[in-house]
Amino acid sequence: MRRSLWLAVVWLLWLQVLGATGAPSASRRPRSYPHLEGDVRWRRLFSSTHFFLRVDHQGRVQGTRWHHGQESVVEMRSVRVGVVVIKAVHSGFYVAMSPQGRLYGSRFYTVDCRFRERIEENGYNTYASLRWRYHGRPMFLALDGRGAPRRGPRTRRRHLSTHFLPVLVS
Repeated sequence: MRRSLWLAVVWLLWLQVLGATGAPSASRRPRSYPHLEGDVRWRRLFSSTHFFLRVDHQGRVQGTRWHHGQESVVEMRSVRVGVVVIKAVHSGFYVAMSPQGRLYGSRFYTVDCRFRERIEENGYNTYASLRWRYHGRPMFLALDGRGAPRRGPRTRRRHLSTHFLPVLVS
């Protein structure tokens, strides 16, 4: 009797441990992060190819090495958890991606302007288009070694040209 009681207690504790580590449980509520929605950050996005992301007054997305001044400052607004909208403060254009994977500046906020933000293992962030995919693969925001934007179908998450470091504006 004592042994079966001991086994029952061990069994219940084991089930409780499994429930805490990720097994589905009826008492678990879905997580809610409303405090993260609508968050606005002013940053300079520094690419691992040594360029700052900028959108000029004609709506061209490109890289610049010049970090002084307001042209490289972007406003990053959280739409949902992990989804951001990037807007150039100086020109007022939103960074958007076309269905073909071309980056451009949009005067108005549309669904093409949403990017999934992911923090990579090396500390850099990647930004993938939330709406457009190429043969099932995400298309990323990227600057090549000359500061020109790379087309989305030619980008992968592991490429260094897709890695950006959000730098605080001082």
